[in-house]
Amino acid sequence: MAFLGAQLVITLVMVSLIQKLSPHFSFGRWILCSTGLSRFLYPTDQELKSLAGIPKEKPKKGRHMENGKTPETFHVPRNLDLTLETAQVSQLDVVHLKYYSEFQWLLDFSVYAAITYALTEIYNYFYPITDEINLSMVWCSLVIGFAFKMLLTLWIQYFKGDESVGERSTCIVTGFVYLLIAMVILIIDENKLEIGLDKAYVSFNHSASIFLGSQGLSSSGPASQIVLKFFLALWCGLLGSLFTFPGLRMSKMHWDTMRYYKDRKFLKLLVNISFASPLLLVCLWIKPISRDYFSGRIFSGMDKPLMTSEAFDSARFIAIILVVLLRLSLMPVYLQSYLNLAEQRLENQKREAGRITNVELQKKIAAVFYYLCVVTLQFLAPLMMCLFFSLMYKTLGGYTWRAILTGSPSDECSINDQSPQPSLELPDTEKTVTQTVEELHLALSSLRKIFTTEVFRGIFGLATWWCCFTIFATNAMGMFYQSYFTNS
Repeated sequence: MAFLGAQLVITLVMVSLIQKLSPHFSFGRWILCSTGLSRFLYPTDQELKSLAGIPKEKPKKGRHMENGKTPETFHVPRNLDLTLETAQVSQLDVVHLKYYSEFQWLLDFSVYAAITYALTEIYNYFYPITDEINLSMVWCSLVIGFAFKMLLTLWIQYFKGDESVGERSTCIVTGFVYLLIAMVILIIDENKLEIGLDKAYVSFNHSASIFLGSQGLSSSGPASQIVLKFFLALWCGLLGSLFTFPGLRMSKMHWDTMRYYKDRKFLKLLVNISFASPLLLVCLWIKPISRDYFSGRIFSGMDKPLMTSEAFDSARFIAIILVVLLRLSLMPVYLQSYLNLAEQRLENQKREAGRITNVELQKKIAAVFYYLCVVTLQFLAPLMMCLFFSLMYKTLGGYTWRAILTGSPSDECSINDQSPQPSLELPDTEKTVTQTVEELHLALSSLRKIFTTEVFRGIFGLATWWCCFTIFATNAMGMFYQSYFTNS
């Protein structure tokens, strides 16, 4: 109970910190307003008229808007020699943007959840957990839920209205493609791809059978392995569809970043490492080229492998954290590349013939900044899901950070291996309140025995690896799209 009490103290401190600090400081607001981002201002009607040589008209009666201004609409040449002015992004600019509050909350809460997780892990290092619930897993689950909800909200927008037929078709097609890929991956021998689903199913089936037997129900298992893998494949297909447009957007920003910062060699190196890093993470779960190489093979002149199996597991989690931190540190660079899209649209328009209305031209420029927070959510949500899935994978899977530092196996106990299977039998006497509470506690303990360490390793191993894989696959698809249409 001491560990649970410490967790409650940490949780209360973090909740209080959120309430006190959020009105004064926000990580989301800091990234948008304090990292030097500059936006392009759309030209006013007076500037367009001056450049196009259109004489000013006197306002006529009956054409006044409610605010006293005349709603003028006129045409200007598409190849108008126009230069856009820039301005630093400020808090007054972003507070009215679409999905700004959602982005701010997701990033801020993710930071607080990561701090809570770190404090809990530090305390757990000195006072290992026994039977208590790890409250940091609740924080991680909330972050994953928020990120998934925002991706689903953006995904649903493509199914509304008649203007998003192409996006809607893309989401549906990629969903079925990822469903097919997931079904193929789930039948791969785990000696090649070590997700751990087979061991998870065996452990879950065995534990569930024991639990049902203790309740007087005879069962050989709750469900067949084919059915469970099919539903997991459906989840993978949905997640792949949700990650499609964030991945395409990431590829577009990477392509533009390489073009805008072509003279900054070190920045280009970091950007390329960041873009290719999901492929490295995917390979870390392919056993012949990762675990067998680092923790199984003994090189000449050495008497043992490069690292132990436990150290390799810890290295995978550290690699995910480093990749996420690298991408977050480059986030302002990517966002500036996106904001430069306004100038790029104007330059592309100058190559076109014909005329365009002033309203359409202004909307084309203003829309880039208006959807800035949509882009930030597409950038942030997949990373947060990947990061916090890996943190839950590490904790609930019984892994440790100590192995990467000492190279020794973990001596920490799993949360599910602390005590033998408790009995639910109580004496046939009148139950008091204390006995009822004890019976409920024993029932919950028995139910928790179903979800063993192997089960958590299988579930979160698949979730973590699939997030890394879909980020890589969608980025690669977007890069192919950019290179094909740029060269064609």
